[in-house]
Amino acid sequence: MAQRRINARDIIIEVEASTPDTWLPIEKLTTATVNPAESEETVETTDFESDGAAEVEIMQRGASMELEGQALQDSDTGALPVGRARVEEMAGEDKVAFDSLGRIRFRYPTSPNWRIWTCTFSLGEAGGGNNDKVSWGATIVKSGKTTTAAVTP
Repeated sequence: MAQRRINARDIIIEVEASTPDTWLPIEKLTTATVNPAESEETVETTDFESDGAAEVEIMQRGASMELEGQALQDSDTGALPVGRARVEEMAGEDKVAFDSLGRIRFRYPTSPNWRIWTCTFSLGEAGGGNNDKVSWGATIVKSGKTTTAAVTP
């Protein structure tokens, strides 16, 4: 089997709509970064018999995803693209405790499975300079274990 490089731009990221198991693409991203070690917690297990070598164990796993793009809205209605609108809804200031949890799924085109996270959503900074378009971004933090689902046609 030949090895090939994977294009970062080919990642497919979807957010769950308010209707369960209905997925909306998160549109027009320019950067998507998955950090599989975010929120990890370790415990030091070094003792006198460690001979000066540090020893640790991971006690908690975590992960996050950073999304970036340019702000978009319908020029007539001001409406956001549906996937981004859902992310912004889930990041709303009234979304706390259980209500702050939603789901995303993501994969590359050659993957036979979706990776699915229950997660929280936070919006990033928006703005830019004199000759920039307004930025848009979101941070998604996994809560609980990753699940998977087969890609269906």
